[in-house]
Amino acid sequence: MKNLLLYFSFFLIAISSCAQIPEVRPQTVNPAFDQKISNSISFTIPTMGVKELNETTEKVYILDAREKEEYDISHIPNAKYIGYNQLEIKALLGIPKDAKIVLYCSIGYRSEKIGEKLRKKGFSNVHNLYGSIFEWVNQGYRVVDKQNQTTNRVHTYNKNWSQWVEEEKVEKVW
Repeated sequence: MKNLLLYFSFFLIAISSCAQIPEVRPQTVNPAFDQKISNSISFTIPTMGVKELNETTEKVYILDAREKEEYDISHIPNAKYIGYNQLEIKALLGIPKDAKIVLYCSIGYRSEKIGEKLRKKGFSNVHNLYGSIFEWVNQGYRVVDKQNQTTNRVHTYNKNWSQWVEEEKVEKVW
């Protein structure tokens, strides 16, 4: 019985330490959205804020981990489509294993899962964009469509998820 209690205590400590939300996270416009993101991702991949990505001057590979329909409506400028359900492995061609890669999706859940897969493939400098494309547009950064033209449209997955895109200039599509 004593050993069982010891194992159970160890298990609880191990579980709680894996699921801890970092106290310091990239800033979001809406604290409720921050809470939604924090409750949706596991923080298994280091996060990067949208402001940090926008201001970076170093070489970075931006990969969109949403579905093709979402990407075609709008994506972050210079992002390559990698997908989620059907990975486009060709998006990784020419990317060195130690290159800085930033993945995004709608809020960060799918991009985190793709980041975990990339780590298993040997990519060592992978980051998850905190708040992803929703936070990108919420902070006023531009997105482009499949013709690389600036657009105000964002695929919000469905009506429920669209509540997290708060920028008034954005047309929500699902």
